[in-house]
Amino acid sequence: MATLVPPAEPSGDGPPPVAATGLSRRLLGYEVILVLALSLGASGVYAFLDLLKGLVATKVPLAAQTVVLAAPRDTHVWLDVTYQIVDLATQLAPVLLVAYLLVRSAESMAVIGVDRRQPRRDGLAGAGLALLIGGVGLVALLIGKALGLNRLIEVGGSSTRWWSIALLVASAAGSAISEEVIVGGYLLHRFRQLGWSDNAALLTAAVVRGSYHLYQGWGGAIDNLVLGLFFGRIFQRRGRVMPLLLAHFLVDAVAYVGYVELKGKVSWLP
Repeated sequence: MATLVPPAEPSGDGPPPVAATGLSRRLLGYEVILVLALSLGASGVYAFLDLLKGLVATKVPLAAQTVVLAAPRDTHVWLDVTYQIVDLATQLAPVLLVAYLLVRSAESMAVIGVDRRQPRRDGLAGAGLALLIGGVGLVALLIGKALGLNRLIEVGGSSTRWWSIALLVASAAGSAISEEVIVGGYLLHRFRQLGWSDNAALLTAAVVRGSYHLYQGWGGAIDNLVLGLFFGRIFQRRGRVMPLLLAHFLVDAVAYVGYVELKGKVSWLP
């Protein structure tokens, strides 16, 4: 049986070290496929099929179709809350799998920069990134809408119920944690251990990120592919997921809560 050798302690100031995992490249490859099949890779396939259905199975133009994010699951409050909590737990289960697999290979989540060693630095970097991608993302969303490349995106929930706001924020946190840990950190880390070049790994991870946003339309997928290239390069150079996770959470939380607060009050929201 192969011996697991503990990796060097990550410094957080550069790319994560390549650990001696004790696992063959074939096993690492199978591991990556399994994680994606149980999480965002499967989401990408479903998103593609959903887009394909919208393009070929209906006579409604893509720009006239609507997709609802964080939609209520039931008219009964307690059932709705329960459903959404279970959805969140299911979404985060693959993140726990990733944490386990890193421990199994004599590493930890710290090797991809998921820790509390640099709270101030991570917080400032995350806030700055959120301002940047939030502004660029809003412009890209409006351009995609004008060109007919996206579906209309609505957000469920109600600003009159405190638990709806709490669930929207929790949904934003779940998406940020899932996407940035799995695609923004783990996938690039494992690709490096598999011997992939940084550019090949970056492009592949960005395509995965774009794929599970295809439900929004072509514009949403392209926007997130570009975001994946940007975030991925930051991770490859800095070796920390936390600033990316915080930025992603802030953008989604503001977008979700802002939508339900502004719906019906501004003309450019569906």
